[in-house]
Amino acid sequence: MIDVLRSEWTKIRSVRSTMWTLGTAGVLMLALGVLGAVAVTGQSGAKEGLELVGTSLSGLSFASLALAALGVLVISGEYRTGAIRTTLTAVPWRLGLLTGKVVVFAAVAFVVSTAASFGAFFASQVIFAREGLSVALTESGVFRAVVGAGLYLTASGLFGLALGALIRHTPGAIVTAIALIMVLPTMTVMLPGEWGRVVRDHFTSNAGIRITEVNPVGGLAPWTGFAVYLGWIAVTLVLAAVLLKKRDA
Repeated sequence: MIDVLRSEWTKIRSVRSTMWTLGTAGVLMLALGVLGAVAVTGQSGAKEGLELVGTSLSGLSFASLALAALGVLVISGEYRTGAIRTTLTAVPWRLGLLTGKVVVFAAVAFVVSTAASFGAFFASQVIFAREGLSVALTESGVFRAVVGAGLYLTASGLFGLALGALIRHTPGAIVTAIALIMVLPTMTVMLPGEWGRVVRDHFTSNAGIRITEVNPVGGLAPWTGFAVYLGWIAVTLVLAAVLLKKRDA
């Protein structure tokens, strides 16, 4: 298993597009967080307090798509080039291969995403401080929200990886990831009645992003919502693992 992990780490750091995509996710978090802070401080009605954390993490939506796309590429790229045949020849234990990809990708994505989240938070605080606005990591829910942003981005990347393993077609998997992470969750607000509220609260990123909210109102609790999001990812990974064992490369 150590050899599998080492091999997957080598693949990730040696592929230029992977590093560019990771960098893009980090830049989106930092840039949009700073732009959001500048926009807030430029308004006369800017509010002091915990709302500032959400502004610092304004880049979450776009960064999550970048990580999801990267997750797709981690495995679908091998199918596109045919390198998956060589990989499976070297590692015939297919579940071990998938596990290695998940572990290495999750570790890399979490480090980069969490660093970007804290970077966006502290950079925004510098801008807020110029207007006498501030929010501390020690305040209730703030540290959890910032770390939760890193967890949410990592989970979104794993969702992309699971979809890439399931669909095995890069454009199709990326479009599916965008639909499940950004498009369909926003459309659930149109569902009527109590059943619509339940679907909306439990639908992919609607549930997962709760962990990034400092003071969530209504709906699922932060950790409960994130657990539901992980459930979506786990189901997708299980389906991908089953098909990986049954299908030819």
